Amino acid sequence: MENEIAQQTVNAAQAAATAAATDTSFIKSLAVFMDEGGIFMWIILVIWTFGIAIAVERVKSLLSYDVDGAGLMNMVKKNVMVNDVQKAIQSCSNSKALLPMVLKSGLKRANQSKEQISDAVEATILEVSPKVEKRMGYLGLIANVSTLIGLLGTIYGLIESFAAVATADPASKAKLLALGISKAMNTTALGLVSAISIMVVHSILTSKSDKILGEVEEYAIKLIDLLGTKKHAGQAGSSAPVPQGAAAQKNDEAA
Repeated sequence: MENEIAQQTVNAAQAAATAAATDTSFIKSLAVFMDEGGIFMWIILVIWTFGIAIAVERVKSLLSYDVDGAGLMNMVKKNVMVNDVQKAIQSCSNSKALLPMVLKSGLKRANQSKEQISDAVEATILEVSPKVEKRMGYLGLIANVSTLIGLLGTIYGLIESFAAVATADPASKAKLLALGISKAMNTTALGLVSAISIMVVHSILTSKSDKILGEVEEYAIKLIDLLGTKKHAGQAGSSAPVPQGAAAQKNDEAA
């Protein structure tokens, strides 16, 4: 029994040592990969890090701007239909998302004309739209720049390789040229990895921002129609003619 426990301990120690050696080997390989690519590798890495920072900030912002539009609109509609506009405004005040801000601006003008409600809603949409699209253009720029810097680094490495081969021993020219080209391709590889990852993130964030803006515009129009229809129905009800029989009965009662 003791021998089995000792053997298991030895196996666990060997596995841990192997894992540590693998991690160390990977880090060394990565360091060699970066060093062989030259200064352009570090430029791409800095740009890539900047793009990741922007992407993280955009993800956090868009998640805070998003909301269940259908659920919120149903709640607002329910309160408006029972003439409880203040409760509808309160339901929009408990969120930092963009759609509640837009709906709230329209609800505050609920007693005004449909044109005034529309103007207030459109002004708020123009105010919140830049928040969704903020810094999105930088991600596309970073993806393009990473690719171009990777190509520039490769061309620079090829120039150095051909210059070194020109003065080398004829027997070793092919080997030196192949080694130089292999190292020069490192910058293109890193540039493409950076560009592809940023482009994927940019596409996802663009889809998310389009969804948020689409919901804002959709439910803003629905709110304008709801408030306009409700106001028109109220005015029609208050101005409806009194039936002759009812009018005569009121006159008799008054007499």
